[in-house]
Amino acid sequence: MIERYTRPQMGDIWSLESKFQTFLEVELAVMEAQCAMGLVPAQALAEVKEKARFDVKRIDEIEAEVRHDVIAFLTNISENVGESARFVHMGLTSSDVIDTALALQLKKASSILLDDLDKLTETVLQQARKHKRTVMVGRSHGIHAEPITFGFKLAVWVEELRRHRLRLEQAIEMIAVGQMSGPVGTFSNISPEVEERALKILALTPAKISTQVIQRDRHAQFMTTLALIAASLEKFSVEIRHLQRTDVLEAEEPFHAGQKGSSAMPHKRNPVASENISGLARVVRSNALAALENVALWHERDISHSSVERIILPDSTILLDYMLARFNSVMEGIVAYPENMLSNMDVFGGVIFSQSVLLKLIDKGLTREDSYKLVQENAMKAWNVKGGSFRANLLADERVLAKLSKAEIESCFDPDAYLKNIDAVFARVGI
Repeated sequence: MIERYTRPQMGDIWSLESKFQTFLEVELAVMEAQCAMGLVPAQALAEVKEKARFDVKRIDEIEAEVRHDVIAFLTNISENVGESARFVHMGLTSSDVIDTALALQLKKASSILLDDLDKLTETVLQQARKHKRTVMVGRSHGIHAEPITFGFKLAVWVEELRRHRLRLEQAIEMIAVGQMSGPVGTFSNISPEVEERALKILALTPAKISTQVIQRDRHAQFMTTLALIAASLEKFSVEIRHLQRTDVLEAEEPFHAGQKGSSAMPHKRNPVASENISGLARVVRSNALAALENVALWHERDISHSSVERIILPDSTILLDYMLARFNSVMEGIVAYPENMLSNMDVFGGVIFSQSVLLKLIDKGLTREDSYKLVQENAMKAWNVKGGSFRANLLADERVLAKLSKAEIESCFDPDAYLKNIDAVFARVGI
C-alpha cells in the first residue's frame, strides 16, 4: 500500500468550499471597512454576516448559465441574504476578490510548508550530529576524492534547507498582498482607505499599485521558490539513490517489514521514495516555468494566467507538502553502513590519500612537479591493476623511500588528519 503523506489540511485549502469561503471573507472585510467609514449601514452589514451562505452545487448551477464564477458566487449570496446584498461587492471588480482571496490561500498553504521545512531540517540536523564522525569517501565527478563524514554531507543539506526557509519567508511576504482598487486599479469607485482598512482586517499588505490584477511577478517568485526547494529535495534524493547502489551501498532508504522491491526479483531493495521525489521535482519545476509565463499579461489584465494558476498553485503546494513529508520519513529512517564506507575508502589501497603523500614529499624538499609525478605514477599503477594497492606501491618505491620513512608513509593514510576541522565546520553551521 502506498503511504499517504499529504496532510488533509493542504488539500482543504484548495477545495471549492475553501475558495468561496475565502471570497466571502474578502467581501465581508470590505463591507466592514465601508461600514466603519459610514458607506454601508451597520444593519446591512449585520444582516449579511448573519445570512450570507453559499452552496457550491448551487454556484455551479448558476455558473453554467452566467459563465463567471464570481458572479455565480455573488448571485448565490444574494439569494440567501436578500435586500442587504446590494451592499456586497460595492465598488469592487472580480479580480479584487479573486487575487486577495488567493493571497490568503497562499499564506495558509505556505504556513504548512514552513512547518514541513522546519521538521525536515530538524530531522536532517539530528542525523548530521549522529554521523558527524562516520567517515566515508568524498566524491568529485563521481570519482573518489578525499575523506569526509556522512554527517558533513548532511550538514551541507541542513544549511541548504535553512536558506530555503528564508527564501520561502521572502516569497510569502511578496505574495501576501491584496487589492481593492477597481476595474483597472485606479480606485474609480472605491477609495484607497477602504482597501487599507479591509486588508488590515485580512492581515494582508495593500499592493502599492495594481492594475485589475496583482502583478504576476509576485506569484512567479513564489513558484520559483517552491521549485528551488523541490530541486534541493531532488539533489538529496539523487545522493541517496547513488549511495544505495549495490556496488556502493553506503546508505539506503528504510526498508519496512513486509515491503517488497520487485515482482520478479525478491532480493531487490529499491530507493523508490527518493526516485518518487526526483520525479515530482520535475513537475514543480515545470509549474514554475508556467508561472514565469504568466507574468506577461495584455495591458491592464487578461485571464490567460487564471486557468494556469488553478492548476499550478494547488498542485505545487500539495506536491511540495507531500515531498517534504516523504523525504522527512526517508531521513528519519536512513540506514548508514559505516563498514562499507570504510571498505570503499580503501579501494586501490587508499589512493584517496594521494594529496597527503604529495604534500609530505614537497615538505621534504621535492618539487611539486616531481612529487606529483611520483605520486600519480604509484596511484595509476594501483588503479590499473585488479587488487592494486597505492600504499604497497609507495612502500616498495625506492624513490619515495629515499624521502619518506615507512612510518611517515603510513601516517599519510590517517583519515582523521583530513577531518581535523570538522568541529569548526559544524560550529559554523550551528550543529
